[in-house]
Amino acid sequence: MATLLQEADNKIIDLLVREGLADPNATQAIVQEAAANGKPAIPELLARNIINDDMVAHATAIIIGVPYVELKNITLDQETLGMIPGEASSRVLAVPLGMKDGLLNVAMADVTNVQATDYLSSLVNQPIRVWMASEHGIRELLEQYHGDFSGVNEAVRATDEDQQSEHKEEAKTIVQDSPISKALTTILSYAAKTKASDIHIEPLENSLIIRCRIDGVLRKIMELPKTVAPALVSRIKILANLKIDEHRVPQDGQFTVIVDDQEIDLRIAISPVTWGEQVVIRLLDKTGVSMEIEKMGMSGRALRDVLEGIKKPNGMILTSGPTGSGKSTTLYALIQKIKSEEINIVTMEDPVEYKMSGINQIQVNVDAGLTFAAGLRSILRQDPDVVMVGEIRDSETAGLAVQAALTGHLVFSTLHTNSAAGILPRLLDMGIEPFLLASTLNVVIGQRLVRRLTEKKELYKSNEVETSGINQLVGELLPKDKALVNEVGEDLGYPGLPVRNDDFYMLSRGVNTKETPGGYKGRSGLYETIVVDDDIQKMIISHSTANEIMKLARSKGTITMRQDGVLKVLSGITTMEEVNRVASDLS
Repeated sequence: MATLLQEADNKIIDLLVREGLADPNATQAIVQEAAANGKPAIPELLARNIINDDMVAHATAIIIGVPYVELKNITLDQETLGMIPGEASSRVLAVPLGMKDGLLNVAMADVTNVQATDYLSSLVNQPIRVWMASEHGIRELLEQYHGDFSGVNEAVRATDEDQQSEHKEEAKTIVQDSPISKALTTILSYAAKTKASDIHIEPLENSLIIRCRIDGVLRKIMELPKTVAPALVSRIKILANLKIDEHRVPQDGQFTVIVDDQEIDLRIAISPVTWGEQVVIRLLDKTGVSMEIEKMGMSGRALRDVLEGIKKPNGMILTSGPTGSGKSTTLYALIQKIKSEEINIVTMEDPVEYKMSGINQIQVNVDAGLTFAAGLRSILRQDPDVVMVGEIRDSETAGLAVQAALTGHLVFSTLHTNSAAGILPRLLDMGIEPFLLASTLNVVIGQRLVRRLTEKKELYKSNEVETSGINQLVGELLPKDKALVNEVGEDLGYPGLPVRNDDFYMLSRGVNTKETPGGYKGRSGLYETIVVDDDIQKMIISHSTANEIMKLARSKGTITMRQDGVLKVLSGITTMEEVNRVASDLS
């Protein structure tokens, strides 16, 4: 038996070498080493990345004479996946590919397993045709797709079959094991696994659309019959302790779920719209967010400015940007930098997004009279060293934050402005005296989020428009000759920047797969910082505009968010399309 297996392995290895898919010298050395140790060679070749799963599966298919399918770029709909129950697919490592010529085509990791083939054929009650696929490919497909929405499909069938009144549908959702409960669980599970930040449940005239915001971009994941909407929305209301019979006014709530042994907080916002009620669910997963400012994309001069700012015993660190630009996460990362047993850190948040040990976090409760302003007054009587205010929304909160900074506290907070320089006139508009603002601000931060390129990239030459845009934005920052590459790269925080070139630059784009749509996976921040020194203070006191303040800051070495984005493009972190998408309104 061992000899037969060894012969099969040798045939596979010979084929891969003959086709130029495996390095002959490295392969021969590993095969000889494995033979001397009495071990099979293929696992060793896989472990050392000489070959991969798909190569082995393809070669095996050719040798035994069965068709091969590479699952990496295949997307299967839920109807096709539903042809074989999820439990059976996982047990025998098989996925259905669809019907053709009266046969169900099935991809299997082990096509020689006759018992598994017969089992599947009897299970679906029809003949099947097997295709060879890699175990890795099948497992990825099963994990990402299979079973994700089976509960939803069951809920659809149950709702279609059971045409009850709206009252009965709502009562039905109270049952923990009801189909609609399982449907909601599968939607939440899918969102958590794909690292979605939001789930949108949107009613149309004749259907219900489910979309997820993944890496900052909304993607439609399914469309359901309209009959499911009342029960699904009611189930969410029950979990969030909202009124299930209230359909005329917006409601907000929250609850917590556990997905893959990880606790995820959910913020719920329900609003009446033309065709029913829209639900937006924000997912807050602390485990999935890096709390290290360097890993979030801040580097070079911006990083140095911020780290110097948080070393001061008092003053204000403010960050700005549109909703969903990562402002709160930046503040958490900065607090993580200074957290110690020697200082008392108190936060006032709405809501408390990430629970951190060693920090006293207070949840805003407007209904109970606990506003940002009221909470901040209370915090200042709790002997804090560092205060974080989730957001400065009004003049009263702004005034209290400035007073806290003046009385010896280090204050962190956020504002909704388009840029770092925009923070300064915004606070002046809130009634803060210019001399107070000038004397309390340490550093202000502007930020946006762009999608990161996946690790699998391909290079291409920039076109004329891209080259011109790059030179216009960062040409003056790039090294003029190769001798300065390391020095300039270290100063800007992007080692390996190219020398300025008027012809073209080598840029990167990600490989588009079902796991990395568009070639992106994860996000990175674009940052700009302004250190409030004597010159900036004079401009604040003289009521200068945001553009005037930024012009002065740039003359002192500030890198703008758009420039930071282009530097990230040249470093292979993101693309010009992404930078233009999120920062087209910036200079």
